[in-house]
Amino acid sequence: MSQPTVSEFLQATAVTPQGDHSFTAELDAGWKVAGAVNGGYLLGVAGQALRAVHPSTPDPLVISTFYLGPSREGPVDIITRTLREGRSTASYGIELSQHGAPTISAMATMGNLGELPDDVGTTATPPQLPPPEECVGVAEASEDFKKAAPLIQRFDMRLDPATAGFAVGRPSGCGVLQGWIRFIDGTDPDPLSLLTFLDSFPPVMFDLGRFNWAPTMELTAHVRALPAPGWISARLSTRNIAGGMFEEDCELWDSAGRLVAQSRQLARQPRG
Repeated sequence: MSQPTVSEFLQATAVTPQGDHSFTAELDAGWKVAGAVNGGYLLGVAGQALRAVHPSTPDPLVISTFYLGPSREGPVDIITRTLREGRSTASYGIELSQHGAPTISAMATMGNLGELPDDVGTTATPPQLPPPEECVGVAEASEDFKKAAPLIQRFDMRLDPATAGFAVGRPSGCGVLQGWIRFIDGTDPDPLSLLTFLDSFPPVMFDLGRFNWAPTMELTAHVRALPAPGWISARLSTRNIAGGMFEEDCELWDSAGRLVAQSRQLARQPRG
């Protein structure tokens, strides 16, 4: 894919400074799911604001976000608070509000992934996937599904056929989804887009036959490395449903076979 002159993601997450630690942004309706703006997209917006506060630490290393209420398309106010600025990392609090009410509150530590050591020791393994051309394109979803989740049209997303049975009424019941993702306009991934990818796949509960909206309560994301150009592979899983809540774990791997981002979120269990 050729790179766009200005990426859709960069435009949609742009922030406008209002002071040293305050910004505004315009949340784009094209990044909604079930009537609300997607939580991963909101992390991209928050990341743009934190980059602007301290340009020498442009990359999110860890961000823990509480979702206090649904965000809607339109203006949003962003306030950041410096907790600590060191030589290689900086930590902040950040809050997004609409109409005077906070919708997300987060703490983040920013750094420079390009300056980190390149040694890796891991027992993690990437998902075993068919090539993208042999996977199920989410673009083939019904018009009703696309209308309910315009977010999916921002991506070229391909699901492993072994975990895509929910699309034809045959979920596996294993609580696993995996597949490939990249931006539909050809933009290569960067650390902020990884934050968005972590929360852009269909909910893992679909594989358990529960298809309703599952609002996130809290999400913690770790970005581990600068991603190589090309496809990102993803594996999402859940192991425990209790008290009307479930966890969703996600791993993202780049085209060089490196684990580049991880997340865990706690969400309310969908009914039905």
